[in-house]
Amino acid sequence: MPGMSLPLPHPDVVFQRVGEDLVLVHLKTNEIFALNPTGARFWELLVEGKGRPEIEETLLREYDVPHEQLVQEIDSLIAELKQQKMLHAA
Repeated sequence: MPGMSLPLPHPDVVFQRVGEDLVLVHLKTNEIFALNPTGARFWELLVEGKGRPEIEETLLREYDVPHEQLVQEIDSLIAELKQQKMLHAA
């Protein structure tokens, strides 16, 4: 399915949970990026190797959010993570 493949976590990015949030650190650039609980869950599912449909299904089940809003939030998060070089093309 076109548009369904997700970028992958950059190999130089490590992450640490801090309470409900997740902090990403790019070891080469020292950039730090904090994810809220929903973003943190997205990252965990991505790291587990889940595909976009599975990630959306899981997040819809775990968070009370309309599907359209979730899709927009995921797209926005992916764009931001790519810009910060936390993700790279699959």
